[in-house]
Amino acid sequence: MREFSSVDLIFIAMAIRWTLILSVIAFVGGAAGGLVLALSRTADSRALRGLAMGFIQVFQGTPLLMQLFLVYFGLAVLGLPIDPLVAAAVALTLHASAFLGEIWRGAIQAVPQGQSEAATALALSYPDRMRHVILPQAMRVATAPTVGFLVQLIKGTSLASIIGFTELTRAGQIVNNATFQPFLVFGTVAALYFILCWPLSLLARRMEARMRLAITR
Repeated sequence: MREFSSVDLIFIAMAIRWTLILSVIAFVGGAAGGLVLALSRTADSRALRGLAMGFIQVFQGTPLLMQLFLVYFGLAVLGLPIDPLVAAAVALTLHASAFLGEIWRGAIQAVPQGQSEAATALALSYPDRMRHVILPQAMRVATAPTVGFLVQLIKGTSLASIIGFTELTRAGQIVNNATFQPFLVFGTVAALYFILCWPLSLLARRMEARMRLAITR
């Protein structure tokens, strides 16, 4: 056992980059998957709606930790060992896709029906209606909850420590195992998560306030 030092603090702080890298990968991948799911959930095809709904129910109805285990250990059992970063990125991307898909589906359906009817009357195809009429309006509604979900995603990356990926939480575990000072070590980790998430939480609140103000005008 040794004392917590500035070297340990730097080691923990340097792990922030892996938390951010994992968050960005999961968010970008989740945004792409979420858009596909949102469009499928609002499509005319019953089959597409059913498939999208099934995917969302599975990934919203099961713990993220279990999804990480299934991707990392499940592929290893099948003879396909996978890097912890890749496993965490895949699991978090699927998780983010399900939640962003529902957020954006709600935003699309929040656009007044008359907008879609007017676009249809102008003989716009479904892709053109979405691209030029519906999605630009839905983006305004979806921005605040999307930023709010990003905060949850950043905190969710801490579960990647379970499969051995050295992000912020895992770095704290490594230092704590050497120093046996959990209050100091994990207090530092919590403070760094707060520094990462608090500005985004404030941004989401301001966006929500602006949206409510715009609606009441």
